[in-house]
Amino acid sequence: MSRAPEEAKPEAGTNWLAELRGLAIMLLAVLAFHSFIAKPFFIPSISMMPNLLVGDRLVVSKYPYGWNWSSLSFHLLPRGTWRIAGSTPEYGDIVIVVPRNRREDLIKRVVALPGDRIAVVNGQIVLNDKPVPQEVEPALELPVDPNQPCAEYNFPGLQRRTPTGKQVCELPLLRETLPNGASYLVIDHMDQTLDHMAEIEVPAGHVFLMGDNRDHSADGREPLALNGLGGPVPLTDIGGRAEFVTFSLDGTQSWNPLTWWPALRDGRSWTSLRPPLDPSAQP
Repeated sequence: MSRAPEEAKPEAGTNWLAELRGLAIMLLAVLAFHSFIAKPFFIPSISMMPNLLVGDRLVVSKYPYGWNWSSLSFHLLPRGTWRIAGSTPEYGDIVIVVPRNRREDLIKRVVALPGDRIAVVNGQIVLNDKPVPQEVEPALELPVDPNQPCAEYNFPGLQRRTPTGKQVCELPLLRETLPNGASYLVIDHMDQTLDHMAEIEVPAGHVFLMGDNRDHSADGREPLALNGLGGPVPLTDIGGRAEFVTFSLDGTQSWNPLTWWPALRDGRSWTSLRPPLDPSAQP
């Protein structure tokens, strides 16, 4: 007995509503992760050399100091003074801050806390009447590359060629140690306006931030009109803490993925950005 051929079932069409819903959920999940847990960050300037280089890619954690208006990625919320589960950074933390006169993220180091009195004398921080210790370290021979060309107007006379023929930027280094023992390297290779700042007191709910490249950082020492931070910054403008470098590119890469691997800088991937603590310096 012959069987009638089965009728072909009509193919189901794409459920575009479900596809769009899934895409929206995925985008919201990414936004939530970037806003409340961690986000990537790219270093575009020389203000945090030698610890951060142009071309470094970082991970910034969003929760160490609680959450505020600047926590939301792309700064979609209006600027405000509210905080949730707020806490105060520690000396030496590298933080993300949004200046009061614009909505771009800057990255600087915490050098004074609420209630501190801070001055800068001949390039040295004076904190509550005590000079912050600075010790001379061996110069850093930083390779010259497209992301760090060691331009003469930034680093006059510091570019040289090694006996092997390699072009380097020979950067004079100081090791600075804050009252909690946080220790890190800074560059201060010339005497200029930013090396001198009259004493100010950091108000409650504020911190004072500086870049590690002391001669080339528009930070708390610089007025807002000159793209600085205009003094102490409120904790409500701090959006996270820099944790570690994921990888760093020297600027020789292009759109071609085959150029990315040769452009990787040696020794920078997974470098921690939390300053080591010197036990002898802690009170």
